[in-house]
Amino acid sequence: MAIVSRLIFHAVHWASRNGLREDDDDPSAANTKQLARRTGIRGETYAYWYLRRHGYVFIARNFMPRSTKGELDLVGYDGSTLAFVEVRTRTIRDDSLTALPELSVTEGKQHVLVRTAQHFLAERHVPECPLRFDVLAIDNSPGHAPVVRLHKDAFSPQM
Repeated sequence: MAIVSRLIFHAVHWASRNGLREDDDDPSAANTKQLARRTGIRGETYAYWYLRRHGYVFIARNFMPRSTKGELDLVGYDGSTLAFVEVRTRTIRDDSLTALPELSVTEGKQHVLVRTAQHFLAERHVPECPLRFDVLAIDNSPGHAPVVRLHKDAFSPQM
């Protein structure tokens, strides 16, 4: 299975060699939001295959509990540890300085992720195991391959 993951990641990486976002000349707010959403989806797909290549075994993608606000981008095992992975993608234009995408996981967002993870554990009846929250940041620069930074155990859940 590792060979398949590696091959698929190379195909995804090759497809994203010019960035994760397509350029569009329509500057309307609705179009901008749609482009951002598509870039986020592409970033999550890239992150999924990147982490699969590094040995993660996923059990859920885009988990949204029925009763509360929040979403878990990726949930999977890294060895015996269950990792809840938040994926953040930022597009960098014209060498402008922007904040690192991982800094957008604020204390409020961390609280939502922890609460959503608690719902996930309860709904899926996950057996007792070590848990951690990872943040995978992707810098997307049109015309260049994405730059990935994985922060394992980015914050403590205090569950």
